[in-house]
Amino acid sequence: MHLHILGICGTFMGGIAALARAAGHRVTGCDSGIYPPMSEQLVALGIEPIEGYGAEQIRLSPDLWVIGNVVRRGNPLMEAILDRGERYTSGPQWLAEHVLFGKWVLAVAGTHGKTTTSAMLAWILSRAGKRPGFLVGGVPLDFGVSAETGDSEFFVIEADEYDTAFFDKRSKFVHYRPRTLVLNNLEFDHADIFDDLAAIERQFHHLVRTVPASGLIVANGKDRALERVLAMGCWTPVERFGVPGGWEASEPDSDGAFEVAWRGRPIGRLRLALPGAHNRLNALAALAAARHVGVRPEAAIEALQSFRGVRRRLELRGTAAGVSVYDDFAHHPSAIRATLEAMRREMPGGRILAVFEPRSNTMKRGVWKDALAESFAAADRVYVHTAGIGWDAKEALASLGARARCERELERLIDHVVRDSTPGDRILVMSNGSFGAIHEKLLAALAAR
Repeated sequence: MHLHILGICGTFMGGIAALARAAGHRVTGCDSGIYPPMSEQLVALGIEPIEGYGAEQIRLSPDLWVIGNVVRRGNPLMEAILDRGERYTSGPQWLAEHVLFGKWVLAVAGTHGKTTTSAMLAWILSRAGKRPGFLVGGVPLDFGVSAETGDSEFFVIEADEYDTAFFDKRSKFVHYRPRTLVLNNLEFDHADIFDDLAAIERQFHHLVRTVPASGLIVANGKDRALERVLAMGCWTPVERFGVPGGWEASEPDSDGAFEVAWRGRPIGRLRLALPGAHNRLNALAALAAARHVGVRPEAAIEALQSFRGVRRRLELRGTAAGVSVYDDFAHHPSAIRATLEAMRREMPGGRILAVFEPRSNTMKRGVWKDALAESFAAADRVYVHTAGIGWDAKEALASLGARARCERELERLIDHVVRDSTPGDRILVMSNGSFGAIHEKLLAALAAR
């Protein structure tokens, strides 16, 4: 079957492309603003993405059009598909019908940590000989790809609450029907889709409704929003992490290792390559989910000792003139704070220069602008790219004083960062997009000064 995927360079839709190719389908696709790492993964699969959504692509005449949620009415190619009465479906629906049906699905949901926890879980199952399939919203360094079909009944999926498609406004995750469900945390996000936190909680409740009584829900016991979700109705056993009596992690010692316990019983010591309290919670969630499919916690801990992480999660992109440039996907105040605190406490080094692009729809709308300054507390300097936002970033960051600089022009922002940096500094770039290839530009400018 020939599939043409609209929005193929998104991490989810790119994963769909990889799974479809592995299943023997012919895959083509298109997108706008094509950039790594997904573009690189697609090329490695032999798929050359078409730039843009030109209506002339209708002449490709695929058997099925698979529509990503970036596509809206008015999109030229989508309008041509509708006018001609072509056969189309959403990415989550295709995945549910052609990949997940009949599988033991392990889904990881939550506002933060989905990608890392999913990758951890897939790595544990792989090291345990479970041969899982997986689809995560990033590229795990241990696998090198964002999706694999696997060779067993188990499939790990990052379960996103964003809407499915312009013609299906349910959250993606309601299609997946997991037997093992991880609920990491829940905060307000996706302001272009949801009116408030209660609306997101309702979607999570719909997800909980799909988990069988013979399944398991692994939930962050510290999260009040998740407790409200479970209080709406739950028909499945629940194991909690991050609280006494559940799955717990001690504070790390000087070597970074911490004790893992379950129901008060010590299980073993774990030293993660990834710093931060948030990643310790991610690890606990992965351990609990893996235990549900028969992986002993001791074996899971051993597997996580070698887990290397995911691209764009505190990823070192290079060093020039004695300055290290890191990349991170953080784009919500809670994630920004957690990432900076982890770098400050558990990655000893020089000053931290935080460079931020408020690119998500929620950030562009200014929903979290009043929380932004506090989230940068652990940074020595803060640089914000203000192009495309509808609120006053200087005013929002006024409490940071001379530590903060806002610039509309990317080149001016880069110039200030490079000029302010000194050997030993660490530049932490945070964005959920390509950020104009700023990492390479920073490294080039540093090397040339």
